[in-house]
Amino acid sequence: MEEASQQSSLQSASQLLSHRPVQQNPRDDEALPKLVLHFAVNPAATVTWRVTADAELRVHSERIWLTRICSPYDYWMNAGETMRLQRGERIWLSTDGHEAARVSLTSAWHAPRTVLARVSRLFNSVFRVFAT
Repeated sequence: MEEASQQSSLQSASQLLSHRPVQQNPRDDEALPKLVLHFAVNPAATVTWRVTADAELRVHSERIWLTRICSPYDYWMNAGETMRLQRGERIWLSTDGHEAARVSLTSAWHAPRTVLARVSRLFNSVFRVFAT
């Protein structure tokens, strides 16, 4: 009897959850347009990368080995798997396959900052220091 009541309560809870509208992350809209870098990791080679913006690493073919400087663990990722990477972290990638592994890094695209924008930002920060 108890199992039947637990199953019915689980079913009603799952029905409620399945009908709940999906809330989108407000940062999803900010991530448009996106910059996608596709590259290959050749067998018996190690690729290192310093992530300059929050990104998503996606494996498209073969299996890769991923080491992150901020983690004590190594990861084996198969085709189709993804991992979120944070700005500033360094990663190392290699493959144990006989073919090159195809990988992509996706991040939000940001317009390059011009010298004028940097000078303006510096001026504003200095002005705030003297204004206080």
